[in-house]
Parts: sequence; structure tokens; C-alpha cells
Amino acid sequence: MLISIFAFTIMNSLVKYLQHLPAFELVFFRSVGSCIICLFLLVKQGIPILGNERKLLISRGIVGVTAMFLFFAVVKLIPFGSAVSLRYVSPIFAGILAIFILKERISPLQWACFLMAFIGVLLIKGVDTRVSFLGLGLILTSAFFSGLVYILIRKIGKRDHPLVVVNYFMFTATCVGAVFSVFDWQSPVGTEWVILLSLGVFGFFGQLYMTKAYQLASIGTVAPMKYLEAVFALLVGWIWFGEGYTFLSLIGIILV
Repeated sequence: MLISIFAFTIMNSLVKYLQHLPAFELVFFRSVGSCIICLFLLVKQGIPILGNERKLLISRGIVGVTAMFLFFAVVKLIPFGSAVSLRYVSPIFAGILAIFILKERISPLQWACFLMAFIGVLLIKGVDTRVSFLGLGLILTSAFFSGLVYILIRKIGKRDHPLVVVNYFMFTATCVGAVFSVFDWQSPVGTEWVILLSLGVFGFFGQLYMTKAYQLASIGTVAPMKYLEAVFALLVGWIWFGEGYTFLSLIGIILV
């Protein structure tokens, strides 16, 4: 999960840097590179591409694309650190869904941590006027679908290879991104091509190791570790994008 968090932090930072490009175009470039890498490794290792849990794999692809598009769209509207912090309310959704779908038990201490995270969200929204209600609604919707992704991966379990799970997601995202970006295409210039293609590389490693983590351990154990990405995002937003934060919003991000 730590490898995944590091890769996703770099990828999301590059997405923020390319925020002037349409969201579906970013979805396409972020996915097509990962899809090519996945297909190459699947063929090389002789792993069946279609997998076993096909209905769950297709659902994971659709839900994942929805979460990704909403996040890419919302980083244009609100500060990067706040966007990542608010998105990682997803473990709360995952914890609640895990009770009903996976029949997993969430300990009182984990519920206390979830409550702290929710209070942090209220502080971020309450004091950071740059977080609009539209942005808040979009990012929380993205967080819900991200939480559902964790559930689907856990439900697939070890019955499918992590590369198969990632490939379904990347193939779905590539198709959706390709179709919808046609209607709002903006040609990248100069080094933007290199940055766009690198999204797929960092995204591949982020997805692969996140999938492995959720296949190996329970939601309650692994999901809270995703909060570390909020800390990394805060540092990137401050150092790279020059985003300032009030004392209360910092407290909110720390709580998350």
C-alpha cells in the first residue's frame, strides 16, 4: 500500500499540473499506458486475460472509471491538498459497505478513526472557502465510488490475478476516455506528451500494488493507510503549487 500511495501521489500531482486539459482526455492518457503494460505482462506470463470473476471485474472497471473521472474533474475546482484529503473519506464508505456486503467487523477504534476523519472533512469545508459545494459534492461522490472499488476488489479476492483486475479497469477507462475525449479534445504541447504518457506508468504501479494490498488483507486493516496520501498531497500542494492553508484547514487535513 505504501508503494501504491507513493505512485498515486506522483500521478495525481501530474494531473493537477495538467488541469487545463479536459478530464476525459486525462482519463484516456492515464489509462492507455497502464492498459498496454497490463496486456504485455498478462501475455508474457501466460495469465488468462478474461479472468474468473467477470461480473465483478466489469463492475470494478465501471465503478473505478466513475471515481477517476470525478476526481480528475474536481481538481480543477478546488485546491489539490483539500481534494485528496476529501477524497480519502472513501475508507469510511468502504467500512460501512464492508459490514453489509463482506460481513466484515469494524472495531470501535476504527470507527473512532473514521469519526475523526469526518470531523476533518467538516473543518476543511467549513474554513476553506475555495472548496465550493459543487466541488464538495463531486469529491464525496468520487470517494463513495472509491470505497465501492475497495469492496469489489476484496470480494474478487485471490480468485483473479492482480494484473487481471487492473487490466479490466484500465481497458474500461481507456475506452470511456477515448470515446468522450473526442468531443472535447485539446492537443498537448511539448513536454505535456511525456507527462501524459507517464501517468499510465505511475497509475499502473499504484493500481497493481493497491489491488495486491486489498486482496491480501481486510478492508479495516488496509483502507486507513490511504490517508497517508493526504499528507503527501498537502506537501505537494504547498511546495509545488504554492497552495496556502489556514490553521483550521490544516487541523482538518491532519485529522483526516
